Amino acid sequence: MKIGYQGEPHSYSYRASTELFPEDEYIGHSGFAVAFEALENGDVDRLVVPVENSTTGSVLPVLDRLPGNGDHVRFSITAEHLVEVRHTLHGLRGAKLEDIREVRSHPQALSQAEHALVELGVVAIPAADTAGAVRQVAELGDPGIAALAPPRAGAAFGLDVLLEDVLDKDHNTTRFVVLHVGDPEVNDDDDKTTIVVTFSHTPGSLALVLAELGLRGANLTRIESRPAGVAWNYRTFIDLIHEPGPEALKRVLDPPPAHAAELLNLGSYKAAVR
Repeated sequence: MKIGYQGEPHSYSYRASTELFPEDEYIGHSGFAVAFEALENGDVDRLVVPVENSTTGSVLPVLDRLPGNGDHVRFSITAEHLVEVRHTLHGLRGAKLEDIREVRSHPQALSQAEHALVELGVVAIPAADTAGAVRQVAELGDPGIAALAPPRAGAAFGLDVLLEDVLDKDHNTTRFVVLHVGDPEVNDDDDKTTIVVTFSHTPGSLALVLAELGLRGANLTRIESRPAGVAWNYRTFIDLIHEPGPEALKRVLDPPPAHAAELLNLGSYKAAVR
């Protein structure tokens, strides 16, 4: 299979792809929009994307694309995978940490190390990708510029490790999901489902929907509201832990809660071990 991801080899998304699909072909993309388009067009068979980080929260450019719209094909989640993120500062051979004035990386990585970078007294410069930032440092040849990237990313470009564990929270972990084109399928061991709900405009509809899902046996592990594409309308993403298998999920979602104006199942999968 062809596995798509956002970024370049040695990035965290690349690592997640290789851990999930160790025998397949990997195709990197410059941004999330391009990566989703590749999946929609059939240029890749699966897409591995980050949806959530334990330090900085949801990856909104991914989250907002999951439901699609009437102009796009149906995307479904088939799996989730956790990657422990340990950022390392990479610089040119012979560069000294005290001489670094600029650090480049993906915006998510920079956010996960915001306070650490402030303490270092450096300027954070966004790049399209963590591994791409390493490549930029090697190409620029400036000893005052470093990259914040996975521990092994610098070796491929001949860079030195200047500082390890550059992050604000020691638990820093990113949750990735695998997407394919098509309707959701529920396997016998699938015990987690992501849904997106829009609510009827009645008092207490959100609370009533959440309570009804809980009474049906679902453990709601994440709830997040996002703009729904029309001004001042919102949709809510909900992760549910439930008993495994299609019948168990049916007991939770069928029929949809009475106060849900619309409920879309984004996919069921086996919950990753935390």
